[in-house]
Amino acid sequence: MVKRALISVSDKSGIVNFAKKLQEMGVEILSTGGTAKMLTENGIPVVSVSDVTGFPECLDGRVKTLHPAIHGGLLAVRDKEEHMAQLEKLNISPIDLVVINLYPFRETIAKEGVSLEEAIENIDIGGPTMLRAAAKNYQDVAVVIHPKDYDQVLAELEQDGEVSRDTKYRLALKVFEHTAHYDALIAQYLREQIQGVLPEVLTLTYEKAQDLRYGENPHQQAVFYKEFGKNTGSLVNAEQLHGKELSFNNINDANGALELLKEYTEPTVVAVKHTNACGVGSGYDLFDAYHKAYACDPTSIFGGIVAVNRKVDRKTAEEMNKIFLEIIIAPDFEEDALKVLMEKKNVRLMKLPEIQSKQSSNAFDMKKINGGLLIQELDAPLCNDDEMKVVTQRIPTKKEMEDMLFAWKVVKHIKSNGIVIAKDLQTVGIGPGQVNRIWAVENAIRQANLPVKGSVLASDAFFPFADCVEAAAKAGITAIIQPGGSLKDEASIEMANQYGIAMIFTGMRHFKH
Repeated sequence: MVKRALISVSDKSGIVNFAKKLQEMGVEILSTGGTAKMLTENGIPVVSVSDVTGFPECLDGRVKTLHPAIHGGLLAVRDKEEHMAQLEKLNISPIDLVVINLYPFRETIAKEGVSLEEAIENIDIGGPTMLRAAAKNYQDVAVVIHPKDYDQVLAELEQDGEVSRDTKYRLALKVFEHTAHYDALIAQYLREQIQGVLPEVLTLTYEKAQDLRYGENPHQQAVFYKEFGKNTGSLVNAEQLHGKELSFNNINDANGALELLKEYTEPTVVAVKHTNACGVGSGYDLFDAYHKAYACDPTSIFGGIVAVNRKVDRKTAEEMNKIFLEIIIAPDFEEDALKVLMEKKNVRLMKLPEIQSKQSSNAFDMKKINGGLLIQELDAPLCNDDEMKVVTQRIPTKKEMEDMLFAWKVVKHIKSNGIVIAKDLQTVGIGPGQVNRIWAVENAIRQANLPVKGSVLASDAFFPFADCVEAAAKAGITAIIQPGGSLKDEASIEMANQYGIAMIFTGMRHFKH
């Protein structure tokens, strides 16, 4: 039976109607601050928390409800005679319903230029304490944090005179999820004020972006969660202009395409299939770049994901429309281009204006394993110019250098062991995810859809043997970029010199497992 309710909310939507219905049921309402003022102005009598505690609000409102008269009323177990006897002795009345939502910390830190002091002042103390107390005692106290739950609570009170135990349990669960999220946001914000912190204890929090039809396979349930924050340049900020909802695999593949695309400033097109690039091209305009990406692997790009860093024009859209593409992501689309692409009902068109914005340097890369979580800094840098050196007798030409850096950007984002062959700012062959490096080289050469002769090769990690250099030489590759660092580097260098290949060591590898 609900006889007494405590209401104190930052989000005041629907609260007047809710409180009015409670009043009509004979429920006494306790309240504080702005909530009390609003309810009173709407003709709903309230009892001030200060009148209950016998103590005024103080310290600029930092202390209002932290008092035994409140928390005793929340935490007393009604079935325990000694608890109820103590309440009577201390002249404390039980509180049966708590309606609270917290200071807007999330909204505060989302504001441009917010100061640390302002953020700290918007950390709620009394609210989470009351919520947790009420949720701990859920069998006796109903606790509501979301306005969307008002109708359910009112319906049960009107029908049965009380809130069911099952509903109270579910409401309590929401409380602990909410307060955990709230505290995790605070910890995350404070951690972000210090560069490069990998803490001893890590609590992460995400918000649901959408339910997915299924996961990697139809028998797996899945949800897409997003990080709190601006997420500039992220898929969570993309506007879908056309097509079906994104699937689990769509999102995973599209993210890979975007992260590779961010390596380039010139007009570039990235085509991805199953998280690996199947074609990348940079050109003097988007149409040229698309032709290059397509030509690398016309078979694999079918049903793939294409990400571009320029506005899609009609001419490029007509080329794209010649095959089936799952997703096209671009900073924008010309109106004529949209008309062309929308002729196919299933292609997803995603608009992401800040497509080239990279993740914060404070972001983490995470891999879930059974029973744990691996955390590392992002693999953000491409290479260290101070460590880059030519190790062969022949120095690469300017054109070879341009192509090697182009290929190096691609190989950074494909699965290890990874090899990329490129020429004229276009991928020629890609050998991703092999269990040894010579297979990756051989696959990249064998599966190349364009002539390999005169191209360059990039390897995400060092060559353990000289066989990779020999295979590249026999295919007509003229220059190689790789990290170096193998015990057999000299053998690879000698092989390169034997065939007149120019080779560069970057001193930085890019494993992607």
